[in-house]
Amino acid sequence: MAEQALTAFPAPDGRATAPPASPAARALLPTAADGVELVAKFFRALGDPARLRLLEFLLPAEHTVSECVQHIGLSQGRVSVHLACLADCGYVQVRRSGRFAWYKVADPRVADLVMLARSLAADNAAALADCVRIPPDPPGGQDRLRPRHA
Repeated sequence: MAEQALTAFPAPDGRATAPPASPAARALLPTAADGVELVAKFFRALGDPARLRLLEFLLPAEHTVSECVQHIGLSQGRVSVHLACLADCGYVQVRRSGRFAWYKVADPRVADLVMLARSLAADNAAALADCVRIPPDPPGGQDRLRPRHA
C-alpha cells in the first residue's frame, strides 16, 4: 500500500502529481486554506511528547492532575498547562468534584487516532529516525515554556 502512495500520476501538463484521494479522503480534506490551518493546529496540539503521554494515560480512565503528575513526572504546573491545552483544543474534558479536577478523553476517536499514529510511526521508524528536517526532542522532552497552543 505504501508503494501505491508513492506512485506518481501524470498531470495534464505532464508533471507527476500525487495519486488522487479516495472519495472518503476527499470528503475529509479541508478545501479552504483556513481549514488546512485548523487541521495543522489540531496536529500541533499533539506535537508535544508530554501531551501525548498524558492523552495515552487518560485513554482508559479519568485521572486527577496529581495522578497525571505522578505518571509523567513533570511538575504540577507543567502538567496543568498541558492539560489546559488539551482541554482548550477539545481532546480532554474536565470534571470538577470538590477541590479535585478529573480529566478524561473527550472523544473515543482520540484512542483510534493515537493508536493509528503509533502504528504508522512504528512502520516508519527508520525514516523518522533519519529525518533531518524535524529536529529531535531536546533531552528531557519538549517540555519548555511556549506560547499557548504553539
